Amino acid sequence: MTELEIPNVMPKLINFLSSLLQGVAESNDLQPQKISVFNGLSRPSISIQSYLERIFKYANCSPSCYIVAYVYLDRFTQRQPSLPINSFNVHRLLITSVMVSAKFMDDMYYNNAYYAKVGGISTTEMNFLEVDFLFGLGFHLNVTPNTFHTYCSYLQREMILMQPQINIAEESILYNENSLKLHLCFNEDESPHQQQQQLAV
Repeated sequence: MTELEIPNVMPKLINFLSSLLQGVAESNDLQPQKISVFNGLSRPSISIQSYLERIFKYANCSPSCYIVAYVYLDRFTQRQPSLPINSFNVHRLLITSVMVSAKFMDDMYYNNAYYAKVGGISTTEMNFLEVDFLFGLGFHLNVTPNTFHTYCSYLQREMILMQPQINIAEESILYNENSLKLHLCFNEDESPHQQQQQLAV
């Protein structure tokens, strides 16, 4: 966790998570979509990166919350395979996962009304999203140190490989059907070697 507090690490992490989620969302946009409470009527005009940067700027949660939020998104997509991350739901899934991780991880955190304002949605909608997200996770919120370390190691390795950074357009050309799965993700019940083989990107 101390590595996450080093200056410039979090902006790089935010940038990488944005690129990862954008790749996954764009891939899943090509698949048949099931409507859920997380879906917007249209694609938000704000980019995933700008949205995540906004959350980072105003949420004031601990750096580890973003790793845990990523774990939660991964768990959610595994438990809800009919609701893959796409361009219509990624923003609401992001604000909800960060808010839930902050509540679980941090001693002090903002209330739902504040997160709703940060996320550009109503407090009522934020409350509904939180409940649906928790049920979607099966209330499986605990993240063991081993799981946290595994996700950190993966993100760190991928961030290193990403340097110098390639832009999203170039990145999407490098993806093909076999290399990009429809969700993030690895199974916490499997060995690290098996986990690495299942990583989406």
